[in-house]
Amino acid sequence: MSTTIILDCDPGIDDALAIAFAAGSPAIELAGLTTVAGNVGVDKTTANALAVASFVGVGGVPVTAGCAAPLLRPALDAGHVHGETGLGGAVLPAPARRAEAGHAIDFIIAAAAAAPGEITLVATGPLTNIALALRREPRLASWVKDFVIMGGSASRGNVTPAAEFNIWADPEAAAIVFAAGWPDGVAMIGLDVTLRARATRAIQEQMRTLGALGSTLLLPALAQYQDSDDTTGEPPVHDVCAVVSLVDPGVFEYTPALVQVETTGTLTSGMTVTDFSEQISPNARVATAVHAERFWKIVLDAYRSVAAEIG
Repeated sequence: MSTTIILDCDPGIDDALAIAFAAGSPAIELAGLTTVAGNVGVDKTTANALAVASFVGVGGVPVTAGCAAPLLRPALDAGHVHGETGLGGAVLPAPARRAEAGHAIDFIIAAAAAAPGEITLVATGPLTNIALALRREPRLASWVKDFVIMGGSASRGNVTPAAEFNIWADPEAAAIVFAAGWPDGVAMIGLDVTLRARATRAIQEQMRTLGALGSTLLLPALAQYQDSDDTTGEPPVHDVCAVVSLVDPGVFEYTPALVQVETTGTLTSGMTVTDFSEQISPNARVATAVHAERFWKIVLDAYRSVAAEIG
């Protein structure tokens, strides 16, 4: 039985790899892609989502553009990490379709309202779209089956010593999202585990056997992925982790926690302050361990399915 997801993303190299994984996994049904400004501007993240979806064989999945800037702060990006286009060295054919009319916020609310308890919302970019959707329709938190993010950390940052990029980019939005009262809490797949899910040289050698998927998307993208935590040519694939967590929950180990987002600290803005003490009421399930070999077997199996489809 597959899990139906909406992927709210900011492609971005690792978002692109997450879309490719979702396309190839028989356990995932991709109901929509929504985009937000983050790794690059929203025009580029939307164009990249369309191009990647088309290339990996899910070009019929609706892509809807969302917010172009954080709630209160100026728009920033990570072009120095993901390259000018957002896809590193990957150059994909132009997609046949355009983005849907309307706004990502409306798409998310309408889809969840139409199928309460059936859609899992996965966010791999800044949480601006999700926060505004909650402000417009607070029932969203109870309508979705589950809510998973790639973001945050219980221990460290990657933009500052305290803050991970997706939370740092719009901490006010993240604060709204964590406080929204999701019935099962936020599944937080953060740097504590994603930094251990690295595309090692051995993994990249396996990607070389994947035909056009490997040679056109995966390897050129990874080759120019200037992740601040990679000095070895073996970058972490952060966003893929969030989708894999739905395919095999046993890949990650979780600890209940109360997560609060720092919005005012001079040195700690964007920090996900994580309290694991037993006295608190948790609002999150924080991933604290990953079984990397199991993770990569699942990912490469899905990529082989995509590769077989696109030739």
